[in-house]
Amino acid sequence: MKCHPDTPTKAVDEFTVEVELQEHGRIWIRYHVVAPVDELTLGLPSAAERTDGLWKTTCFEAFVMQAGNPGYLEFNFAPSSEWAAYSFSGYREAMEELPMPIAPELGNDVSQINFALEATFELPHAFADKDLLLAITAVIEELDGTKSYWSLAHPSGAPDFHHPDCFTLRLPARAEP
Repeated sequence: MKCHPDTPTKAVDEFTVEVELQEHGRIWIRYHVVAPVDELTLGLPSAAERTDGLWKTTCFEAFVMQAGNPGYLEFNFAPSSEWAAYSFSGYREAMEELPMPIAPELGNDVSQINFALEATFELPHAFADKDLLLAITAVIEELDGTKSYWSLAHPSGAPDFHHPDCFTLRLPARAEP
């Protein structure tokens, strides 16, 4: 993951991510931050429920689109176990709450110098068996209020995770047995 050049971090030494397309349109993502955890704003554990506004503090995100289609999905995962999911018809257009019959599964792994969040979530049936493009992103807030914006790729200008230039991770359609 790359930190946006206009939002330097003071605490994060390294940020990596792993992604896997699983059976039946499920995606597994592991976000791993190497930083003194006591310098990060991670929130308190909470009920694993849908919550808006997670991006205002530390939040791990995944944007998913079908190759060749301008519509996309946004998934937000907080260290507190709260989550959100939205759909868009195009770049920041017609945002709607995405129905999630099965809530994302979230888990944290924490030590003094590491924080990892794992998320497993189901895509709508319309996304199954399609070639996908993903933007994997995060907002990391430090205790002093400093926020850094992370992505696999950033467009020029201010941080903008919805921008098409962020959708750089290609996941080919999974061949079901």
